[in-house]
Amino acid sequence: MYRTNTCGELRLSDAGKEVTLAGWVQRVRKMGGMTFVDLRDRYGITQLVFNEAQDAALCERANKLGREWCVQVKGTVSERQSKNPKMPTGDIELLASELNVLSESQTPPFTIEDNTDGGDELRMKYRYLDLRRSCVRKNLELRHKMTILIRNFLDSRDFIEVETPILIGSTPEGARDFVVPSRMNPGQFYALPQSPQTLKQLLMVSGFDRYFQIAKCFRDEDLRADRQPEFTQIDCEMSFADQEDVLQIFEDMARYLFKEIRGVDLPAKLQQMTWHEAMRRFGSDKPDLRFGMEFVELMDVLKGTGTFPVFNEAAYIGAICVPGCANYTRKQLDQLTDFVKRPQVGAKGLVYVKFNEDGTVKSSIDKFYEPEIWAKVKEAMGANDGDLVLMLSGDNANKTRTQLCTLRLEMGDRLGLRDKNRFECLWIVDFPLFEWSDEEQRLMATHHPFTLPNPDDIPLLDTAPEKVRAVAYDFVCNGVEVGGGSLRIHDGKLQEKMFEILGFTPERAMAQFGFLINAFKYGAPPHAGLAFGLDRFVSIMAGLDSIRDCIAFPKNNSGRDVMLDAPSELDVKQLEELQIRLDLNQENA
Repeated sequence: MYRTNTCGELRLSDAGKEVTLAGWVQRVRKMGGMTFVDLRDRYGITQLVFNEAQDAALCERANKLGREWCVQVKGTVSERQSKNPKMPTGDIELLASELNVLSESQTPPFTIEDNTDGGDELRMKYRYLDLRRSCVRKNLELRHKMTILIRNFLDSRDFIEVETPILIGSTPEGARDFVVPSRMNPGQFYALPQSPQTLKQLLMVSGFDRYFQIAKCFRDEDLRADRQPEFTQIDCEMSFADQEDVLQIFEDMARYLFKEIRGVDLPAKLQQMTWHEAMRRFGSDKPDLRFGMEFVELMDVLKGTGTFPVFNEAAYIGAICVPGCANYTRKQLDQLTDFVKRPQVGAKGLVYVKFNEDGTVKSSIDKFYEPEIWAKVKEAMGANDGDLVLMLSGDNANKTRTQLCTLRLEMGDRLGLRDKNRFECLWIVDFPLFEWSDEEQRLMATHHPFTLPNPDDIPLLDTAPEKVRAVAYDFVCNGVEVGGGSLRIHDGKLQEKMFEILGFTPERAMAQFGFLINAFKYGAPPHAGLAFGLDRFVSIMAGLDSIRDCIAFPKNNSGRDVMLDAPSELDVKQLEELQIRLDLNQENA
């Protein structure tokens, strides 16, 4: 037995006990004839004491210990003279009588502490060391606890966990697939699933009326803070369920998780907001409701009422009111102007109006408008003396709203209004069924081709498909889309109509999705589903800005695993076995 106890469990009630601990050396401190060692394992830290007066040889061995050496120590639990109330084990220490070095360590490339000196890339390269840090370890412990709670909750609601295959056929509609060559079928490829979507629908046809899976999914997309090329979904599907059935169950699950994990009580009924309303009020289909600054459209107030050509030619003029910020300096306002002009935002400029505490008004476009116009702006915005109004305009309303949304979130960050310990959740409903792709020059499915059109809008499929609403819903928390789903098409004819609108020939539709269309011929039940992003859900619960620190071995922003040095080139022999020949031009070689 390497240990009788962990480094996080001993308390004052254990004083006098002979115990054995094992773990890693956090730090060594020599003070006169005493050497103190902090020993760490997954469960915590215990202070070890080596007394030169009692055993000089043992103390000398302790002095030679280095950071991250793996050791075993035997000794007696004793009350600590200088207690540390910040540590659960801070009332005790271990008077060491025996020390065994299990494994020496080179000096780590960064300090294994919460406030480390290692940058992101360095910590990702040595992720196995980074995982020793308590702040990272706690995120994975939280993830573990959440998956246990989720499984227990769904089991209590009669959901059955079914594993679906990882090697499937490619369905290039939507995000890019990761493909896997088949050695036994030369020239043919599997794809890694972007989600188990069609497979869980087939389970509904099979009579498994409530399915779930903690599913690994893969998408070859550009990365950002809340995306990884491989991620985990809490994937669910229900037969004989309408939208309210789905929303109620997964509201209950979210309510249960927030209570168990964070001790937070969500409202008895979450707000529902249509997609159009969310875009109009916040410029986003995942609005952050932790603070105000809702959009106000000022077309009636400002277009054609002055001589400012930018507003007079605009298709949309929108603004936010920032409380108490009329005292912003010219430098601060210039910084905001530079911010909205960044390529990531894309605005051409920013207009401000200061409603000063003394009742005076100052705007960046004063000369173009009479004073009575600013009075109308103040009324429309619901502004008070001391407030700052920020305006954007453009020739595309939704594009300008998106820019204004980015500005709103930036102001929320600058003013400290996005409290990570406050949670505002809602459902976004009534999404458009289709969206126009400039790249493809055609309509694309907003979610996926299997989403049920709103029954009231089905006649528009032939005349104005861009106006058709989907029976779809997203669960949003603190400005993050945590999950989403929809009612599914279960009628083969309607599914074929969807493929037709999306530009599929009947032959292509059958080649890619014939298995699903054929399954619908055998008594397919009405069904609906939803998938939560487990990584995103955990990161919100943990108060993280990125999902990377709640994933054991994440990729970097280039999609690389710098620890494993993956992706990497294949050996020539492997390529020959797969009958693959690379033909890269010199520029890309």
